[in-house]
Amino acid sequence: MELSALLNSAGALPSMPKVVALLLAELDRPEPDSRKVADLIGSDPALTTRVLKLVNSALFALPRKVSDVPAALSLLGYAHIRSLVMAAALGSAFRSVPGMKLDQFWRYSLNTGKIARALATELKNDVGAAMTAGLIHMVGELVIHLGMPVEAVKLSAVMAPLQPKRARAENRFFGFNYADVGAGFAGRWQFPQPIVDAMQHQLAPFDSGVYEPLAGIVQLAAWRSRAHELQYDNGQLAVTFPDTTGLALGLDIDMVLVHDPADWTASGEVGAFVA
Repeated sequence: MELSALLNSAGALPSMPKVVALLLAELDRPEPDSRKVADLIGSDPALTTRVLKLVNSALFALPRKVSDVPAALSLLGYAHIRSLVMAAALGSAFRSVPGMKLDQFWRYSLNTGKIARALATELKNDVGAAMTAGLIHMVGELVIHLGMPVEAVKLSAVMAPLQPKRARAENRFFGFNYADVGAGFAGRWQFPQPIVDAMQHQLAPFDSGVYEPLAGIVQLAAWRSRAHELQYDNGQLAVTFPDTTGLALGLDIDMVLVHDPADWTASGEVGAFVA
């Protein structure tokens, strides 16, 4: 299947929920109405539950539990709420994906988002964009598994989704990889362009004249989260570290490792995506 056909497949690419589209339209106004934003989110109980689970997760480590959307808005602001609503909507859109261990996938993704946020803080980059890009950077893998389930499962028998050479294997088998698909998906779901660009260039942030610091942050965060998930030892960490990206961003391996989350995400914390 061609990439364009996959991205045009209704079975592979879920439609954006109507409430999310309405919410984005409101948030794109010069002065969004906070009451309307809260009412739109509250009109979908399942979405509200997922958003509040994310707000109260270790992703934010808030000092107190947030019990309603207005309180979340006052604490986090529109930019974070926009990202959280869209991330929560992904959980509804990808509730069942053949051949994917969704608990593991979202645990890995949440850890990537945490690390990306910490690295962005260190580098004085856009923290919210980094967190979101880290959180959704591998969503293209879900699209591939939905649109090409037989082919994806065959590939997974040779190279599991979280293996570091997975993208290379996808290029060889399919002619594209999860980064290409994820960028296409993010564009269609109206994620901000910097996030779309970061997803597109995450595998090679500084190749061929491209300079995408946000993509570099995502690549380093994904490397660390994957290494944790696969239980790499110190030797494996050293030989797999994306040193070219680290050099471009001024970060060596120790400077990345120091930003490990205080609490790595556990399976029980991914309810916003798999409930």
